[in-house]
Amino acid sequence: MTISGLSDLRIALVHHWLVTRRGGEQVLEALAELFPSADLFTLVYDRALLLPPLEHHRIHSSFLQRLPRPTRWYPYYLPLFPAATERLDLTGYDLVISSDAATVKGARTRPDAMHICYCYTPIRYVWNGYETYYNAAGPIARLTLSSIREKLRRWDYRAAQRVTHFVAISRNIQSRIRECYDRESTVIYPPVDTTRFVLGQAKEMGDEFFLVVSQLVPYKRVDLVVEAFNRCGRKLLVIGDGPERRKLEKRARPNIRFLGSQPRSAVVEAMQQCKAFVFAGEEDFGIVMVEAQACGRPVIAFGKGGACEIVEPGTTGVLFEEQSADSLLGAIELSERLHFDSSVIRASALRFDRQRFLREFSSLCREKLEGRANRTDLREAPTIRPLVGSTSSSN
Repeated sequence: MTISGLSDLRIALVHHWLVTRRGGEQVLEALAELFPSADLFTLVYDRALLLPPLEHHRIHSSFLQRLPRPTRWYPYYLPLFPAATERLDLTGYDLVISSDAATVKGARTRPDAMHICYCYTPIRYVWNGYETYYNAAGPIARLTLSSIREKLRRWDYRAAQRVTHFVAISRNIQSRIRECYDRESTVIYPPVDTTRFVLGQAKEMGDEFFLVVSQLVPYKRVDLVVEAFNRCGRKLLVIGDGPERRKLEKRARPNIRFLGSQPRSAVVEAMQQCKAFVFAGEEDFGIVMVEAQACGRPVIAFGKGGACEIVEPGTTGVLFEEQSADSLLGAIELSERLHFDSSVIRASALRFDRQRFLREFSSLCREKLEGRANRTDLREAPTIRPLVGSTSSSN
């Protein structure tokens, strides 16, 4: 699908960085399908990790690309993100679409250009969830975050006012955009590949297991899942890798297996065969939960953030109220007493399929572009005001 009627516009897609293949890159891939002739801008990128639809786009990177080991050390260049973002040359473009969980919403455009930001979250390091990232960082990173946090918050607030229209990944993030940036937004859920994540064959029930698919970093709270399954003794498979893996493996009892990173086909098969998918973190949305539901499997998730918009309690899964092993164990026991219909679960997941995203985003772009001819001021931003105080806006 492409958007017709834009042949006279120069279009740029801007993504925070291209060094992984995760949910944000899936969104960018869909945007590239809508805008196949768009140029692509990013802070740093690894061409070897580009998804196939992005390989043919012209890519412009920031000066961070010329620093030592940019695709691995880019988190340590955080103090330079604002300057790198503002130096991206977007002056030649009529329509700019940023795909952002960091600073690229602050890219400078022409005054008459339209800038639509698809926002995954206000920057976690300085807004919501700051404490989780701060406590997990090493001493050098903690010192850096402490010294620049307030300055970066102020820059980020002002940068957000440059955006013409915000699009939020979920109602959860819509609320954060309003809280952090004083901006309104439209919710368009991210695309999920429900043609690849599908119902599996009927399986024998003799070797049931629960499943986690996650990056193994502190805020995903896989430690909580390990503690709960250590106590209940049920079989758990963990797919994914990250800095927490070694510590988690040392804690885990023999009923828990860590499989590391796996190809997509193995992830789909595991989702099709698991008894339930377990998610203990608080996510902005949580594409992986929808992928499990597209395979017909119920989701047991912490009842905060995006999970509340994905899981229908008692029908497509179970939500637990506290991030504690006791609360999770209660949800596991409840899930085993309930009957789940895999076809109903999959039907719920289809609310988030890829074609729906393409339709909704293309409709929004048409609406905003058609409406600008009748507007004197393209920006839908309030008057910029200074931030008050230095306390976190976490919710």
